[in-house]
Amino acid sequence: MTVALHSPSRRNALRLLGAAVPAGLSFAAPSARAADAYPSRMIRVIVPFTPGGGTDMVGRALIDDMSRELGQPMIIDNKPGAGTVIGSDMVAKAPPDGYTLLLTTSALAINDSLVKKLPYDTQKNFTGVGLICSGPNVLVTHPGSPYKTVQDVIQAAKANPGKLNYGSSGNGSAVHLAGELFKNLAKIDLTHVPYRGAGPAYNDLMGGQIDLVFGTAGGVAKLVDGGKMRAIAVTSAKRTPAYEGVPTIGETVPGYEAEVWYALFAPAGTPPEALNRLNAALRKAAEAPAYRARLVNEGLNVAVNSPQDMTRFLRAEEARWRKVVVEGNVSVD
Repeated sequence: MTVALHSPSRRNALRLLGAAVPAGLSFAAPSARAADAYPSRMIRVIVPFTPGGGTDMVGRALIDDMSRELGQPMIIDNKPGAGTVIGSDMVAKAPPDGYTLLLTTSALAINDSLVKKLPYDTQKNFTGVGLICSGPNVLVTHPGSPYKTVQDVIQAAKANPGKLNYGSSGNGSAVHLAGELFKNLAKIDLTHVPYRGAGPAYNDLMGGQIDLVFGTAGGVAKLVDGGKMRAIAVTSAKRTPAYEGVPTIGETVPGYEAEVWYALFAPAGTPPEALNRLNAALRKAAEAPAYRARLVNEGLNVAVNSPQDMTRFLRAEEARWRKVVVEGNVSVD
């Protein structure tokens, strides 16, 4: 028998149901329950570089601490290739649910103007989780090299145009553009040798197969300290305590400045609740005294911002590097 909405038995049933629910307790909407539950499974963090470079140094300890804070495993998955485009594209096309992230560098902003046929739209397909840190790159050579100063490099390059070479972690990487900016402002011709990641470039430099490398401050710090590389100059506007006594390129080439930054991104459309939860974990991990001290020792400064500010920062960086690419007539295609 169907019970009418206004019947006594219906009213009694509703009163009984109300009595069974404790005061102040309400039924959460499905979306609220889903937000409260994030994260409920493993988070994959794609790094578009080979293992062994500056991104690993910045990322691995940070991701471990974030994992503990979030209560779920986070794994780093290195997906190098095409100047970070392969790994970045995987995140651009991933479900926007907070379970696939991109840990990358300034290369994401640089590629927007450097690579003519990107398989993704940087502005439409990514949203910021947060900036991690920033710092200089370092121009290094092998210990037996005759180049001890920036002026030595410039003089050799002018005497033998195109014969001097420099390695980088790949076409379109931040360190590649640091080299191109140096060529442009110093008015010299250097041959760029791109590698699939920083590790192979460092190995060839130490073996004497290439002349120079623009490396990340964190990536080459231990190698410089161990005497396996010689630091010629840093790319920041000011000298850094982590490379005591090492001059800036700008001291020889006026106007030169090229810092690298590291940040976390998610696919566009990732729920704000997930972004905010990730950002809070990122901030706590990055601002831990031990982690901060480690980065400072390697020339990097912790600079966490909000998801909204990170997205705006990315837009500004795209515009800044577009100017470098256009004025330097830089191309990788």
